[in-house]
Amino acid sequence: MTMERLVVIGGDAAGMSAASQARRLKGPDELEIVAFERGHFSSYSACGIPYWVGGNVPERDDLIARTPTEHRERDIDLRMRTEVTEIDVPGGRVRSRDLETGTEAWTGFDKLVIATGARPVRPALPGIDAPGVHGVQTLDDGQDLLDTLNGIEGRRAVVVGAGYIGVEMAEALLKHGFEVTVLNRGEQPMSTLDPDMGRLVHAAMDRMGITTVGGAEVTKILTGEDGRVRAVATEDGDYPADVVVLGIGVEPETTLARAAGLPLGEYGGLLTDLAMRVRGHENIWAGGDCVEVLDLVSGRERHIALGTHANKHGQIIGSNVGGGYGTFPGVVGTAVSKVCELEIARTGLREKDTRAVGLQYVTATIESTNSAGYYPGAALMTVKMLAERRTGRLLGVQIVGTEGAAKRVDIAAVALTAGMTVEQMTALDLGYAPPFSPVWDPVLVAARKSVTAVRREGL
Repeated sequence: MTMERLVVIGGDAAGMSAASQARRLKGPDELEIVAFERGHFSSYSACGIPYWVGGNVPERDDLIARTPTEHRERDIDLRMRTEVTEIDVPGGRVRSRDLETGTEAWTGFDKLVIATGARPVRPALPGIDAPGVHGVQTLDDGQDLLDTLNGIEGRRAVVVGAGYIGVEMAEALLKHGFEVTVLNRGEQPMSTLDPDMGRLVHAAMDRMGITTVGGAEVTKILTGEDGRVRAVATEDGDYPADVVVLGIGVEPETTLARAAGLPLGEYGGLLTDLAMRVRGHENIWAGGDCVEVLDLVSGRERHIALGTHANKHGQIIGSNVGGGYGTFPGVVGTAVSKVCELEIARTGLREKDTRAVGLQYVTATIESTNSAGYYPGAALMTVKMLAERRTGRLLGVQIVGTEGAAKRVDIAAVALTAGMTVEQMTALDLGYAPPFSPVWDPVLVAARKSVTAVRREGL
């Protein structure tokens, strides 16, 4: 029996899920697995970093699912603090550099998994690398930020960007006792929502004591005589800051793939087939935040950086590498987040997404409660629904509310995946009891209103 070697680039969700699944299917006498990770940690929850920084999660190591030692005990040769610097596709090998010693070496592969993740958007602004300016993508980044928060006397924090990471980090900083200002290029926070729903998030953040500034174009980071950050400058004014957190978003980390001539999509992510195999390459797979995936609603490729997708990709890749079979059909774009008590959720298309792909649509927005109105503690939520004109096919849902609001988006995610119409949704047999829902769940109320809008537009 010929021994094969699998090389994995990236030691987090997609990469190590792929390695672990391949090892379950093939023993060390059939498949050698070598994995490279440039950081200090493996298999951890990057999504949990804001909650660790904010104190919801007590210890950093609580976010680690499996340590390098645990992987090695399963016959996976995980090489930490080792960065892959080149992929030689024709030669079937990768070049790596030990970040501690500087030693470089080539490692051959029969099969390759690229799981290089995403990198934070870090604009080339004057002062962007000054002490006190932090991106938050890895556990190392989180530890650096905590060290800064615990070591400075000033209590003014500025968050640049108001996407998922931006609003979650605003909450974390608020919990540390900082006066928090969020600077956002768009008029409303959470660009993954339509502006009318973003306004609800904006208003809620203001009530929490978080100053949110829309239309703020950052021009530079101002520093003091000690070289540390002292303010963030925008076209309209300066905002004092003792610490700055960048929450502008992420982009696929495909520098190696681009240099190797592998196929990339519109958003810079690797393109794969349904088996997560890189298109045109029989023995190379890719998964996680470095790939683009099919949007099942629009029919187009998208880049969505989420741990849920990365773990699924890894399982599918590992199954295929190990001699099994699996496919990843695509996504509908479901995501949830929170800032303090506010819950934010979306799935499917926004209005501008719908227009971009040429679909005509109707919208319906309703306000309801998370439990029966008479039940103690009932709180309001707003649900917005998009449906295709005439056909009534569900296109997207956005929800903003408090406890019990966000996970209701899963109802819509299932309906989108199944290609349901809003009329079909009204007949869904959802769970009901006064502590959990009104007689008509808010999602179904929105579906009923959408049916009316579809019928009206069809006249």
